[in-house]
Amino acid sequence: MFNIPNTLAFIRLLLAPVMFFFLVNQDASIFHGIHQTWLNYFAAFIFVIASATDFFDGYIARTFDQITTLGKILDPLADKMLTLAAFLGLMMIDLASAWAIFLILTRELFITGLRVSAVAENIDISASWMGKVKTVVQMIAIGFLLMQWPGAELLLWFAVALTLYSGYEYVRDFFKHTKYTV
Repeated sequence: MFNIPNTLAFIRLLLAPVMFFFLVNQDASIFHGIHQTWLNYFAAFIFVIASATDFFDGYIARTFDQITTLGKILDPLADKMLTLAAFLGLMMIDLASAWAIFLILTRELFITGLRVSAVAENIDISASWMGKVKTVVQMIAIGFLLMQWPGAELLLWFAVALTLYSGYEYVRDFFKHTKYTV
C-alpha cells in the first residue's frame, strides 16, 4: 500500500500546507526581519521539491508497475492540494489574478466531481495528455509567479486556457462513455 510512489505523493500532501504557510504568513513575527522576497523564494523551493515528487511518483509507479488504488486517489489529490495551495497563496499576496484562480479552482472542483461520478459508473477517465500538459504549465506558471519573473501573468492566463480546455476534454470523454446525455 505505501510503496515509493505513494510515499512521494504523501510527501507532496505534507509540503502543500508548508508552502502555503510561507506565502500567507509573511507578516508573522517568526519572519520578522526576513524580506518577503526571500519567503517567496523559499516557498518556490518547497514548490519545486513537491513538483519533483509528482514527476518521480508517476515515473516509478509506471516503470516498476507500482500503480495502486491508493495511488490513483492520492496522486491527483496531492497535485490539487499543491497547486491550489500555491494559487490561493499567490492570490492572497496579490501575485495572481483572482479571476484566473477562480476559473482554475472551478474547473478543478468540477472535474473532481466528474471523476467521482465516473468511478461510480465504472468509467476510467484517467489523466489525459492535455491534463498532464495543463499540470506542467500550471506548475511553471506558479514558479514564475513566485519568482515574480517577466511574463508570469501571461503564463498564468495560458495555464487558465489549457485548464479550461482539458476540462472540456474530460467532460466530452465522460459523456462518450456514459448513459447520460447533454
